[in-house]
Amino acid sequence: MVIRAEARAKAQFGDLPRLAPTHATAPGWLAGLPVGIKDLALVKGLRATFGNRAMKDYVAPESDPLVERLDSLGGIIVGKTATPEFGAGGNTSSEVFGFARNPWNTALDAGGWSGGAAVSPATGELWLSHGSNLAGSLRTPAALCGVVGLRPTPGRCGGGPTPTTFAPEGIQGPMTRDVRDLALFLDAMAGHHPRQPTTLDAPLVPFQAAVNAPDCTLRIAFAEDQGGFAPVEPEIRAVMRRALEAVQAAGQVVEEACPDLPGLYETYVALRGIHYGSVNAFVPAEVQACFKPTLAQNTAQGRNQTAQDINLAMRQRTVLYQIMREFLQGHGLLAIPVVGIAPGPVEEEYPRFVDGHETADYVDWLRFSFLATTTTLPALSLPVGFTAAGLPVGLQLIGQPRGEAQLLHAARQIEDILGPPCTPIDPIVPR
Repeated sequence: MVIRAEARAKAQFGDLPRLAPTHATAPGWLAGLPVGIKDLALVKGLRATFGNRAMKDYVAPESDPLVERLDSLGGIIVGKTATPEFGAGGNTSSEVFGFARNPWNTALDAGGWSGGAAVSPATGELWLSHGSNLAGSLRTPAALCGVVGLRPTPGRCGGGPTPTTFAPEGIQGPMTRDVRDLALFLDAMAGHHPRQPTTLDAPLVPFQAAVNAPDCTLRIAFAEDQGGFAPVEPEIRAVMRRALEAVQAAGQVVEEACPDLPGLYETYVALRGIHYGSVNAFVPAEVQACFKPTLAQNTAQGRNQTAQDINLAMRQRTVLYQIMREFLQGHGLLAIPVVGIAPGPVEEEYPRFVDGHETADYVDWLRFSFLATTTTLPALSLPVGFTAAGLPVGLQLIGQPRGEAQLLHAARQIEDILGPPCTPIDPIVPR
């Protein structure tokens, strides 16, 4: 990682009150903690490559509003973290920076979109890591790298991509090594910004207070393959089951349940197409000329889908939201996998088979990410165990509408029960 010049200047604790005099006692005060920004967001004076060859020398003239906020709260923005080209791909690799490797086995992949953002806190390179999410980017790399990642409610952590700030699909969020740090970073990110019209006001009760509220009895619905929606390897099932059995043995309520979610696949794919059709289809032609095949295909799909596709997706999204809202009134959380398979070879863009089922494309193996994105519900990836080969497994917890506080509180309780390792690791290089 290239260290930002301003970061070196700010790395003197005596400078921090001067840099943020009004925030030194505020929720989310970062007090000199190192922060990384995913290379899809702008940091003034740093390259913003988007993982694209044609953008490799582009220097941002201004910072994203969320970056400005983190700066003002005493965070030290040390540099950018790796992303696949324009965030598209089941594996974090690009022609600009190469591969982001899994810290638990550097021959394996770190997961797609926010791979660099997940590797950095796992290895202690960063304390707090900014990511973004359209499919599973804040959750998949977190699960594969053994850290915590949160896809928040749209607007909770800034807006979507600058050309489409009203869109709720592609959003920003935090990644850290444990849930309490996630609450700190979420408080730092939260708040309305007039340049981003969908942003929400910061909560009256800080997330740092909510996460440490007294323990309570959790009611968790567990659906290890989301009602048959996606395949899961037997070893991943076993790790999740052991984790939830431990949670149940500690006095929490765990029930196997999953609502019927009609049309989820088609709805998500159409909504994802809106993102590509309104963002990537409008970048300059010389940038599009460098698109890798999968990104070009995504962009063409978004550009060519019909108005009827979009109309049906908007209607069915509402149906799916209401189904989940009612389901979560009876169950505080829905627990499902983040992905159904352990990380694969770093050179492989995505797994071709999961539990014997062939994947249609690089998004198909990320089916467990569709639900939260489509219904705008907050979802968190929590490390809950390891495979026999020592690779981390993450459990996805989906919370109630705008329910980040309750979600973080529940995740902290589960984390306390399971006691997963939260200290940085040195990357493990296979022999």
